Amino acid sequence: MAACRWLLGTWIVIQYGCAVGYPKATRDSTMRDCSKTPPYLPATVKISTEDLRNLRQEMQAQNISAYIIPATDAHLGGYSAPREKRRQWLSGFTGSSGTAVVTSSRAAVFTDSRYWTQAERQMDCNWELQRTISSGDIVAWIFSEVSSGQQIGFDPFLFSIDEWTRYNNLIKDSGRILHSIPDNLVDKIWGSQRPSLPNSEIYSLPNDFVGDTWQQKVVNIRDQMKNHAQKPTAVLLSALEETAWLFNLRAQDIPFNPYFYSYALLAEDSISLFVNNMSRITPELSTYLNTNCPQSTCVKVLDYNQVRESVTDYVKGNVIVWIGTKYTNYGLYEIIPKEKLLAEEYSPAMITKAVKNKKEQELLKNCHIRDAVAVIQFMIWLEKTVPSGTVNENNAGDYVDSLRAKQAHFKGPSFGTISASGLNAALPHYRASNESYRGLTVNEIYLVDSGGQYFDGTTDITRTVHWGKPSDFEKEAYTRVLIGNLELSMLVFPSDTSGRVIESFARRALWEIGLNYGHGTGHGIGNFFSVHEWPAGLQSTNIPLREGMFTSIEPGYYQEGDFGIRIEDIVVVVEAKTEHTFENQKYLTFEKVSLVPYDKNLIDIKLMTEIQINHVNNHYKKIRDILGKELKNQNLNEEYTWLEKKTEPLSHGQFITASLTLLIVSFASCVFFQNESI
Repeated sequence: MAACRWLLGTWIVIQYGCAVGYPKATRDSTMRDCSKTPPYLPATVKISTEDLRNLRQEMQAQNISAYIIPATDAHLGGYSAPREKRRQWLSGFTGSSGTAVVTSSRAAVFTDSRYWTQAERQMDCNWELQRTISSGDIVAWIFSEVSSGQQIGFDPFLFSIDEWTRYNNLIKDSGRILHSIPDNLVDKIWGSQRPSLPNSEIYSLPNDFVGDTWQQKVVNIRDQMKNHAQKPTAVLLSALEETAWLFNLRAQDIPFNPYFYSYALLAEDSISLFVNNMSRITPELSTYLNTNCPQSTCVKVLDYNQVRESVTDYVKGNVIVWIGTKYTNYGLYEIIPKEKLLAEEYSPAMITKAVKNKKEQELLKNCHIRDAVAVIQFMIWLEKTVPSGTVNENNAGDYVDSLRAKQAHFKGPSFGTISASGLNAALPHYRASNESYRGLTVNEIYLVDSGGQYFDGTTDITRTVHWGKPSDFEKEAYTRVLIGNLELSMLVFPSDTSGRVIESFARRALWEIGLNYGHGTGHGIGNFFSVHEWPAGLQSTNIPLREGMFTSIEPGYYQEGDFGIRIEDIVVVVEAKTEHTFENQKYLTFEKVSLVPYDKNLIDIKLMTEIQINHVNNHYKKIRDILGKELKNQNLNEEYTWLEKKTEPLSHGQFITASLTLLIVSFASCVFFQNESI
């Protein structure tokens, strides 16, 4: 140990003696520059002048001085159909998070740090980038443009109840008027260019791929209604995943997400399903929803646009409607009398869906095994092909999708693959395009965040690799990101602990040296659902963690203009085996479901503890046992050999010789450069 301490100390002294500092960020020439005359605009921006002029004419006709344009649709999920992307169409900014505001003379997009660089690449100089998503900051900006007595317009179907409440509380005493306009103004100017209504096939999942029948789920939700203190008589389901989950139905109305535009009203003695384009309910589906059912469990299918009218009729009776405020839009909320409303953050369907039963857990684990096969094939292909100079971000992203397509039960990617090399990897949600893509080289970091949809589950995994000689800073950043992933994965915590309470364990190793990342640490994931499935996860608005929940763990670090690192694994919450049990409370921990090894070339093992190394080695043994068997079953011998090599155990000892060699080289280099300077 004394020799190791001396070696480490000497190494540090030499590195500081020869160091010239960490790489400095440089301005990205692919971003707009509005300070120039004329402004510099890269090919990736949208020219918005005419569309903004048309919108302002509509605003003037409505007598409003500002118009708020969220990124959501009426179901308030993270993804929407192309016809619902109003903010994106108007501004050119494609990020999933962010709100646009247009006044008579200014236009701004408000978004978080994940998207600042992306916004600068996609918006022309008609738009200001406001580096915040706070409602308070948005309203303060509006107040600087809108005088007392003037109106601020919004579409009530694009605002959640909570969001409307925040805006209303900030505006109501200011003299300005928050004005509801149900006919969306962007839709009016979009006109015939607006994409058509989704019309994908709606189908039922085979019984082998569901945890419970839809009839069992109806009984479960009705039992929760009966047992609730306020005795609700109906549950209004507004989130698309709630309806898909309840009836075990899927479609493809939204890219990458197996949903169909719908609502459901599940009452004590009736069930109404509201679907756009009634012709999609085939005779087979009608039979599926209405076979051998007493009246209370037969499903009445109605047109999507009848939901507001139907809810209005229902609340005329002696009823109480249970809603989840997170996903119910203000346009529906405002028609329910408050004395007939039971409002909680999430509906009982959303809460129930978050905890997977034993069958659902096994299904999700199985799809991650097959998914890992595809990712490992991709890693081998990259190692072979990148040195030839023929691989770029676009064809790499396409190739990993094509490998997944060869696996059983595949239904498509779970999101647009993030395939990012070098400085592009510094954008957490980067999307390669014909204008921005870069080639992959052995001299730069490559980050790939990708996933698949399968009948039995949804996958999401991020790996960061380097095939050449990474810099010391790149290795330290990668290792600290890996340590964060490991420390949170190993954590033992009481049942019902909120994810936001423990997510900082993933940041500790970065915080130690003054680094951090600007996105969340984890999100839920489901059985053939959205890749970001709520309400499980590690963010402030997620529900407390319970056994059977799945979440990602994905710390990262992003050096603007240089490189980016993220290491993402999917984990399931399991019971921890503890020596003691305080007040008979169950303790929990995480079990990793992702089965792809990390990049040894980027690991600085000197930064890791024996506990962290042992955790990696134990996980590697699990990968060899589970994935090795699958590779043999698929007759993938090259992949099996690769896996054995990449999952060889880590140890401090194996790096001492290498460190000593580097020590000598560094010392010689230092002397050489000193002589050169003389």
